[in-house]
Amino acid sequence: MESMGLGGCVVSKNIIEGKGNIKWCIKEQPVNELDNGWRFLADIDTDEYLSDAANMVICDWGTIVNIEPAVITIYYLPVGTDLTLKSEENKKRFINTKTGMDIIIDLLSWDPFSPENISIKSTYNYN
Repeated sequence: MESMGLGGCVVSKNIIEGKGNIKWCIKEQPVNELDNGWRFLADIDTDEYLSDAANMVICDWGTIVNIEPAVITIYYLPVGTDLTLKSEENKKRFINTKTGMDIIIDLLSWDPFSPENISIKSTYNYN
């Protein structure tokens, strides 16, 4: 996929190589102007696997959207966001990893290229 111009993210090689699916989506403080802060971990990643930095790669946001289109809806969520992507009955939803609460993004009023236009309907606590 061509670059969307929305920076890069750190991704488990298991996701890039198609061995595992995106399960955890974490937004950290970006380390530079090219980093958008997003980190994506796979459903098959173990602590041992993740402890080896060689198992993580940097990829363009467009690449991760191509792998899992649902992530486009979370781009503008703030640093500190920690989500789990659940797939049930051919439907996908994001859950706050810390609280277990659903994250509902109102796509009718959402513009993926404007952080001012995002409307999140939930009681999600970002802290």
